[in-house]
Amino acid sequence: MNIELGRFNTLEVVKEVDFGMYLDGGEQGEILLPARYVPGNCKVGDRLDVFLYLDIEERLIATTLTPLVQVGEFACLEVNWVNEYGAFLNWGLMKDLFVPFREQKMKMQVGGKYVVYAYVDEESYRIVASAKVDRYLSKDIPAYQPGDEVDLLIWQKTELGFKAIVDNKYGGLLYDNQVFRNIYTGDKMKAYIKQVRPDGKIDLMLQKTGTGHVGDFSDILLQYIKSHGGSTPLCDRSDATAIYDTFGVSKKTFKKAVGDLYKKRLIVIGEDGLRLNADSRIIS
Repeated sequence: MNIELGRFNTLEVVKEVDFGMYLDGGEQGEILLPARYVPGNCKVGDRLDVFLYLDIEERLIATTLTPLVQVGEFACLEVNWVNEYGAFLNWGLMKDLFVPFREQKMKMQVGGKYVVYAYVDEESYRIVASAKVDRYLSKDIPAYQPGDEVDLLIWQKTELGFKAIVDNKYGGLLYDNQVFRNIYTGDKMKAYIKQVRPDGKIDLMLQKTGTGHVGDFSDILLQYIKSHGGSTPLCDRSDATAIYDTFGVSKKTFKKAVGDLYKKRLIVIGEDGLRLNADSRIIS
């Protein structure tokens, strides 16, 4: 049996003691699951999904808690404390996650939040983290197609926009002209592939483009107006941020949808916003 330190493993309960349960760790021997983490009605022979890490005394131990990051993943974590060796991050477990000074891009401060990558140090066999994110991003050419939906972790602001980690594997860039709301380091969101360049770099966008998207949003906007008493104060003069916060689309997409509904005589554009056309035969 091969177990993975710093990740979830499915292990069998082999012994019950006053202070918890022992799990079968194969070549690693029996691994303690402390009593406070033992599920109700748990018994010998049950198989449990547990996260394995090292306790304060560097002993292998199990927990049913879900940490904020696992080995092989990126996450934005807050610094709990620092000492002469490095910083210690809150990752949701009793023992904090260590970031040596050599793995910090800048000196980490207590209370600060930083995007890091978790891994097992081969020399010490400890779970540690690194803020030198570039080192751990895949250098492979992604197989994405334009329009593919992906998960983002916002990494850092640049002059061009925001660097992001795509699907916990690749680096990507979300240009400023694709951003229509406030974004911060550590934010997680859905996005779409704009293009994968020949060198493997990924350009991202926050909403799909094309007439199909506008048509889809036209229906969404119409239903929104219907469900909000037949009107909305938002119009093509509204602030782009207000439009994005409400609908999750750019002002350009919003204006195209307004034009589409207006041409179909489904809405009226007034000084106070948009409202349904009063002709029930048209709007039914």
